[in-house]
Amino acid sequence: MSAAQPELPPAFVPADVEGPLYDSWVERGYFAPSGKEDAEPYSIVIPPPNVTGSLHVGHALDHTIQDILIRRRRMQGYDALWLPGMDHAGIATQNVVERELAKEGLSRHDLGRDEFVKRVWQWKAESGGRILGQMKRLGDSVDWDRESFTMDEQRSRAVLTMFKRLYEDGLAYRAERIINWCPRCLTALSDIEVEHSDDEGELVYIRYGEGDSSIVVATTRAETMLGDTGVAVHPEDERYKHLIGTEVELPLTGRRIPVVGDEHVDPEFGTGAVKVTPAHDPNDFEIGRRHDLPSFTVMDEHGVITAHGPFQGLDRFEARPAVVAALRAEGRIDKEVRPYRHAVGHCQRCDTVVEPRVSLQWFVKVAPLAEAASAAVREGRIAIHPPEMAKRYFDWVDNMHDWCISRQLWWGHRIPVWYGPDGETVCVGPDEEPPSGDGWTQDADVLDTWFSSGLWPVTTLGWPDSTEDLARYYPTSVLVTGYDILFFWVARMVMFGLHAMRDQGPEGAVPFKTVVLHGMVRDAHGKKMSKSFGNVVDPLDWIDRYGADATRFTLARGANPGSDVPVSEEWCQGSRNFTTKLWNATRFALLNGASASSPVPPAASLTAADRWILSRLHTVIAEVDAYYEGYEFAKVCETIQAFAWNEFCDWYVELAKTSLNAGGAAADASRAVLGHVLERLFRLLHPVMPFVTERLWLALTGGESIVVSSWPSAESSYLDAAAEAELAAVQRLVTEVRRFRADQGLKDGQRVPARLVGIESTVLVAHEPAIRTLLRLETPADGFAPTASLLVENVTVELDTAGTIDVAAERKRLEKDLAAARKEKAQSEGKLGNAQFLDKAPPPVVEKVRAQLATAETEITRLESQLAGLPTA
Repeated sequence: MSAAQPELPPAFVPADVEGPLYDSWVERGYFAPSGKEDAEPYSIVIPPPNVTGSLHVGHALDHTIQDILIRRRRMQGYDALWLPGMDHAGIATQNVVERELAKEGLSRHDLGRDEFVKRVWQWKAESGGRILGQMKRLGDSVDWDRESFTMDEQRSRAVLTMFKRLYEDGLAYRAERIINWCPRCLTALSDIEVEHSDDEGELVYIRYGEGDSSIVVATTRAETMLGDTGVAVHPEDERYKHLIGTEVELPLTGRRIPVVGDEHVDPEFGTGAVKVTPAHDPNDFEIGRRHDLPSFTVMDEHGVITAHGPFQGLDRFEARPAVVAALRAEGRIDKEVRPYRHAVGHCQRCDTVVEPRVSLQWFVKVAPLAEAASAAVREGRIAIHPPEMAKRYFDWVDNMHDWCISRQLWWGHRIPVWYGPDGETVCVGPDEEPPSGDGWTQDADVLDTWFSSGLWPVTTLGWPDSTEDLARYYPTSVLVTGYDILFFWVARMVMFGLHAMRDQGPEGAVPFKTVVLHGMVRDAHGKKMSKSFGNVVDPLDWIDRYGADATRFTLARGANPGSDVPVSEEWCQGSRNFTTKLWNATRFALLNGASASSPVPPAASLTAADRWILSRLHTVIAEVDAYYEGYEFAKVCETIQAFAWNEFCDWYVELAKTSLNAGGAAADASRAVLGHVLERLFRLLHPVMPFVTERLWLALTGGESIVVSSWPSAESSYLDAAAEAELAAVQRLVTEVRRFRADQGLKDGQRVPARLVGIESTVLVAHEPAIRTLLRLETPADGFAPTASLLVENVTVELDTAGTIDVAAERKRLEKDLAAARKEKAQSEGKLGNAQFLDKAPPPVVEKVRAQLATAETEITRLESQLAGLPTA
């Protein structure tokens, strides 16, 4: 591929190009870091997709942004490393394999733990990780030789090392606490694995006790009252002060429970009194601890009532109406039960309503870790971009609760703790032998998946070993992820990275120097994507139909820092059209002898159009560099596309035709300029659209690969303000005359005799041939009699439109538009001349009226000029 490429075919067909190009990049090792000692390291770790997953539009956005960053740094000469990998996804993967077993009439318990885990590994080898192949289709330039998996040997060793370190530091502990429990997955869940939605429910008011000593509580979960061990009120609430320290009878049970005063009760919410069920509510659990209230578990792990009595054996949702009916029968319902919409937690994996319950679990004491993670951002060792997102981060880490890290699963990193026959507890490191002998058993639980993914930046580089990769590429340069997992994953990586690498000092311990947060992908109307809405985008479908480049460009063009990203298929079609535009412009250039190897002649040998496009190119390169450094990917795309499509393709290519047709030195100069601009444009665009730019660059240069070419630099020697001003005048004239032609009802290709009066006294005179070509203006014959004219850029453009327009109808239309413009001007002048309006109206409103006045005045001038140019008869 070092030789010049064959002539470009008439059309760009992505499917014919993308696969072979990607395979050649991997085969040649382009995605591996250079390893050059004098090159500055630049590293990114990919947010590991689940082994069960496939490429969805959120992945496509996230990966596109990372690939843009790494490809640009690679071209800039950095020692660039992008690390790929996958997450073992404990709950999701176990669910997938259990469903496969169910098809065989088996459960995991039929196999036993060891055989089940073997089956999961088998599934992973055969069916898991298909997303990796999909990443290749998107064009991810990751170093596949460094691919990691959170359950592979190296990552598993690191996880056990970290657990033992936390255990020995007193930060990992086992205790009975209230946790989120999924009755379907039969495991504890962390807060981040619980998704809340507003669900319809009922608010039930229940009277506890009798007469003046009674108290009414409100609840949406009446079944949990079977486990109440107290009623709490605010100690300063005058309604209930006299009841604090007394007892009331708990309906349906005959038990007497105390009334306690607790400052965390909101007197304004509900009745101002809350039932306290320590075993089934996190807030109640804390109240119970503060007041030494007993904890009664009244449901098993399946959400079935275990309390003795008529409700025993009922599912929690069956028990709820049964309890309400029994309370009503005893006259304990104080008010009518009313509908109530409230936030309810659901399991992220299976959507089952989560049940808070007291359980013996392993936890991480997060206070010291969170404090260090907060300081790393506050002190500037980690920058969050956009900066306003830092507040979200602080809101989370500064108020973090201890993290429940144990899961009642078989797939995952098993907790390395052994329990002895006499109550002994031993934590075993990865290089240590577990205790042996009768009565010793290992903890049955596995660690939360986020535990291993929290270590991702250090484990992918070899920790806990002192590897060359760890020394060179840690801290990683940038983390790219959605703002929705700022709390869930980013905070955990900061905590674990600081703790794992604490011997490296404050600067060296952080897992990454910058966090770049993008938004959620939404449809063109800003609506969240949902199967129920029918607006979900499958990026693989877009890649099939429009190509990876168009898909990537569509995602990147909407990626403003921290903001949600709107996309639509229409925009993807537009991006595909952009690739077609580039393809056709390059074919034109090649067919006309454009060369990237020919040096650009001195400015004195160039036309104004040549100097203009060179000046604009190098201005755009500088602008794009600035946008990249600010992670403003949408502006990168907008700037490049505007230059490539509008300035280069629509203007320069047309203007260059005059020089090319003239032949000689002028043609040679334009060929060199065409090659210079296209070659740098392809390099500038390559990180966003890698495939089409590679194919076009190879055809133009015959070089090795654009992947390993250098990033274009802005050269001030090409900047030419005079040429830019001159061509801006050409553009204004052509644009205004085109508008005039359209207003006159002339077709785009219709040729019209015209005279350009006064052009010889302007800088536009050198461009008259090009202007006439662009505007389809013929040189007038003898006897030329103009029927319309307009003044633009000190040039009077006289046209003979006889027989092409209905003059009377055109005059009527223009007079109507002129009257509307004059009315708008009068209204705006009236407002701006009103002192009360100027004093009271907000500044933006006043500025808007001023802008409306200016627009109206411009429109009046234009319309009057057009009317003056119409024939009088």
